[in-house]
Amino acid sequence: MKIWSTEHVFSYPWETVIKAAMRKYPNPMNPNVVGVDVLDRNLDTDGRLHSHRLLSTEWGLPGIVRAILGTSHTQTYVKEHSIVDPEEKKMELYSTNITLTNLVSVDERLVYRPHPDNPEVTVLTQEAIITVKGVSLSSYLEGMMALRMSANARKGWDAIEWIIQNSERENVPLCDLY
Repeated sequence: MKIWSTEHVFSYPWETVIKAAMRKYPNPMNPNVVGVDVLDRNLDTDGRLHSHRLLSTEWGLPGIVRAILGTSHTQTYVKEHSIVDPEEKKMELYSTNITLTNLVSVDERLVYRPHPDNPEVTVLTQEAIITVKGVSLSSYLEGMMALRMSANARKGWDAIEWIIQNSERENVPLCDLY
């Protein structure tokens, strides 16, 4: 098991970042996400927006990793649950793979909040638990996956920035969550 975590600060208010995060896919920075389906979206009695989505991804694993895992399967599915609390100004997103779970599990949590010292910027904390099961070199593979998570996190941050900048440049407001 490998635990991975990081933090990133966006130079935009929470509302702007959240609206962009909800529109994150598709984007040119993360071409590995090939499909997003909203399975359910609803408001609870406290006014929090709950979304359940299914993401289709193309891993593009290196040949050696596919050989170690014993699979040529590179298309995977991820279930994602997010909760947006506009009162508390907090968005939590949980995701986990639902494909290849007998070999690999990646459980990820993201939390977006206004910076405690500067509400005009947003802090994103990300953490993941990566577990490779039933194969030799599992620790090595978990480390490789953690490196890939770091690279993909940067791409995700760039995607959010790209969405915000494109909506500002085109003078198109980001769609409201509700």
